[in-house]
Amino acid sequence: MKRLTWVLAAALMLGACATSKPSEVARAPSPTGAVSEEEFKAMHTLRTDAAPARKGQEVTLSDGSKAYLSLPENATGPLPGIIVIHEWWGLNEHVQHWTDRLAAEGYAALAVDLYHGKVATNSTEALALVKAVDDAQASKTVLAAHAFLKGDPRIQAPRTGSIGWCFGGGWSLETAMLVPELSAAVLYYGHPVTDPEKLSTIKAQVLGIFGTKDKSIPQETVRAFEKALEEAGVRSRIVEYDADHAFANPSGPRYDERAAASAWAETSAFLARTLKR
Repeated sequence: MKRLTWVLAAALMLGACATSKPSEVARAPSPTGAVSEEEFKAMHTLRTDAAPARKGQEVTLSDGSKAYLSLPENATGPLPGIIVIHEWWGLNEHVQHWTDRLAAEGYAALAVDLYHGKVATNSTEALALVKAVDDAQASKTVLAAHAFLKGDPRIQAPRTGSIGWCFGGGWSLETAMLVPELSAAVLYYGHPVTDPEKLSTIKAQVLGIFGTKDKSIPQETVRAFEKALEEAGVRSRIVEYDADHAFANPSGPRYDERAAASAWAETSAFLARTLKR
């Protein structure tokens, strides 16, 4: 596994149902990682501009939750599928737009809603929603999303992946632990799991994207995650940028345009290699 610190000035930024019971969620003990709640809230801002018009549709998953589905224009199945997991703000219009971007690259993209219809309007609300997530129910939702991508006649995904940012990044990794059929998992600065035994259920390839200035996920934690992946035998790639937490969010003060472009170039190539082969 190699760590990269280079940046590119290209590309766009992306803004199975298992028969066994969902595994015990094994994420960081605190949703804010190594910083206080106030420090973590200060790392995030909420976009106030309107998102572009959405192209997808609302669907209902087998667990009763709603999700946002976006399909490539004029495409028919089988299609590679991606579970999209929102930031701590919830499934808002901007996440739906990111989902449309993935669909434009040829994927059946399904954005789940782990907040069950609630969307935060400020960082205090967002933190409260994160804390209120029922891990067992959220696990059922991502399992239902995977089943949808595999079984929906418009999709019939031969390969599936997951992607998420911050809160959603941690859940993208959790999805890989929950769904052995998953082929790829991308986590943007999501809290990592550092126990090799818990990571050993992963069969997917993992792409972890982190910022070296991110105080909520210190570099020693990233190193421990990298080591745990190696010990668990997980095929993985860790990419680091000289950037802060939420560096891929263009609405925030920590946005780094070059790092964000490079990270999306990495993500796009990784997903194409693992899901379109």
